[in-house]
Amino acid sequence: MNKLVKPLFLTFAAVIVSVSASVVLAADPVIGTWQLNPTKTTAALAAVYKSQTRTYSQAGTGLALVIKTVLADGKESTTQTTYQLDGKDYPVTGDPNYDTISGKQIDASKAEFVLKRGGKQVGATDRTISKDGKTLTAKTKITTASGPTLEGNLIFDKQ
Repeated sequence: MNKLVKPLFLTFAAVIVSVSASVVLAADPVIGTWQLNPTKTTAALAAVYKSQTRTYSQAGTGLALVIKTVLADGKESTTQTTYQLDGKDYPVTGDPNYDTISGKQIDASKAEFVLKRGGKQVGATDRTISKDGKTLTAKTKITTASGPTLEGNLIFDKQ
């Protein structure tokens, strides 16, 4: 009996390790480079941004995000963060409007984020990846550091 159980156990363990590895290695659909599509972006937000490129990459168990922005007035900025979708606050550098971000995964294509400045919530973003994986929509509402509230949809095309 022992001679039968051991090979079955080893086979079962190998299958579990294989399945676990494939789940861990399954790429998050947001990973890659995304370019703002101003013609599809909500008019109010399209007027604020001349261009924006978001680059998401795997960083251990989390995601690293670099956002390169050119505003309508020509000012350039680079925002960076590394975060996990666990609801905890993670530091953000390079954006005067918020200094931490927390996110939660809703399903395979959607995540929700809270943006904070000085520990106080100043905005939120719902990020959705289209079924074909080619479009990222960031439904955003934020009260800027200078006072006005911006709201709308930023639409990005995968590069």
